[in-house]
Amino acid sequence: MSQQVIIFDTTLRDGEQALQASLSVKEKIQIAMALERMGVDVMEVGFPVSSPGDFESVQTIARQIKNSRVCGLARCVDNDIDVAAEALRVAEAFRIHVFLATSTLHIESKLKRSFDQVLEMAVRSVKRARNYTDDVEFSCEDAGRTPIDNLCRVVEAAINAGATTINIPDTVGYTHAQPVRRHHHYAVRPRA
Repeated sequence: MSQQVIIFDTTLRDGEQALQASLSVKEKIQIAMALERMGVDVMEVGFPVSSPGDFESVQTIARQIKNSRVCGLARCVDNDIDVAAEALRVAEAFRIHVFLATSTLHIESKLKRSFDQVLEMAVRSVKRARNYTDDVEFSCEDAGRTPIDNLCRVVEAAINAGATTINIPDTVGYTHAQPVRRHHHYAVRPRA
């Protein structure tokens, strides 16, 4: 089996958030063009539903980038997905990255739902994003604190719904190396 390393860069979305500063559209385009020249395969350039400015910058970058796939972030909310697709549709190639809290703490305190409802949200959202593109990434927000059985169930459901990339982040920096290794071992097994 051949393997390919795909470079996924989040400088223009997560990086800007970490800086707690706003880059201008012009600055974002300059960064996106530099990432493209460096050969980045996929660049996550923003969260289009978060503000009109973010929508504009995502759309502008999507229009200008030709050799990298442009990605927009969306919660597992219909409007988020639709707005991301609208911003990205001008791209040569694009990905929609949907995310959903999967830890018991976040499901109970933030989403106020059952795990089965979260599974349904994940499936529905991946399928909705697939209506716009064949490249859909699904992230388990707070995967580090998600019980392994639940993590495996949601990952499997997202893949079966059409997710082409799975992200298992330790969103809040809670987990150490050994539990992360264990999570990845169980959740990311080669298929027969």
